[in-house]
Amino acid sequence: MDVGTVRVAEDCDFEKLKSLLENHNGWKLDYHKAQTKVWTKSSTDTNFKMIKIKTIFNDVDPQVMYDVLHDPDYRKVWDDHMIESRDIGCLNPNNDIGYYALSCPPPLQNRDFVLQRSWLDVGSEQYILNHSVYHQKFPPRKGFVRAKSHLTGFLVRVCADGGCELGYVSQTDPQGKLPSWLVNRVTQIFAPKMVKRLHKASLGYKSWKLSHNPEWKPWHFPEQITAPRISVSECVQSEEEKKCKHISSGIDESLIKETNVMDGMDDP
Repeated sequence: MDVGTVRVAEDCDFEKLKSLLENHNGWKLDYHKAQTKVWTKSSTDTNFKMIKIKTIFNDVDPQVMYDVLHDPDYRKVWDDHMIESRDIGCLNPNNDIGYYALSCPPPLQNRDFVLQRSWLDVGSEQYILNHSVYHQKFPPRKGFVRAKSHLTGFLVRVCADGGCELGYVSQTDPQGKLPSWLVNRVTQIFAPKMVKRLHKASLGYKSWKLSHNPEWKPWHFPEQITAPRISVSECVQSEEEKKCKHISSGIDESLIKETNVMDGMDDP
C-alpha cells in the first residue's frame, strides 16, 4: 500500500511481503552469523536501502513470537527505543492506525511515525504489516523528524523441527540526510541487535503475561478491541504537516561522525 493510503489490507498485500522474503534477486547478503541473515537492496523510493532479515529461533513457539510483536504493553518492556506508542483507532478487527515515536542514538534526531498496521493469522503463517499514513490530529511534533514506512512487515512461520522462523522486511525513509556509514551499521549491528532483543523478549513473555492481564489479546479476540473506529476523512495531512513537510526532508545529519553515535551504544 502506498504511503498515505488508508484501506483494509487484502491478501495480495500479505503475499507481497512473503514474496519479498522469499525472492533474493537484487538483494545483497551483508550479514550471516549462526541462523541469522541480513540482506539489503537499493530502493527507488528512498536513498536508504531496504533491509531484510531471516532468522530461526529453535526455542520460541511461533504463537509466542506473534504475541510479542503485537502486545503493546509488553513492547514497553523490551523495546528500548520506544518513546511513545498510542492507538488512534481501527478500521476493522485486523487493521488499525497508531502513533509511534522512537529514540535514535544521539546526536541523531529522534523519529516518529503515523502507521496503519494490518495483520493476518493463517495458522502456520502469521503476518504483520505497516505503512505510513496521515492523521490530522497527529501532525509532526517538535523535536522529532516525521519518518515514512513504505512497507515494514514480519512473517512468523512454524518450523518443522519446532520453534519458529522469523522474517522481517523494512523499506523505511527516515527522512533528512543521513551519514553514509549508517547503512553498514544497520546491517552489521542494529539488525542483529533487534534479533537478539526479540529472542530475549520472547523467552520472557509467558511469565510476564501471567501477571499482566493474561486474557487480554485483542489481536486474537476482536471483542476486546476498545479503540474507536477510524474515520477515513480524518486520515489526511494536517495543514501544519503540509507547511512543515519540507523541513524534515531538509534536515542534514550527513556530517555526524560514526564515533559520536557509537560511543553511546552497547555491543551487539
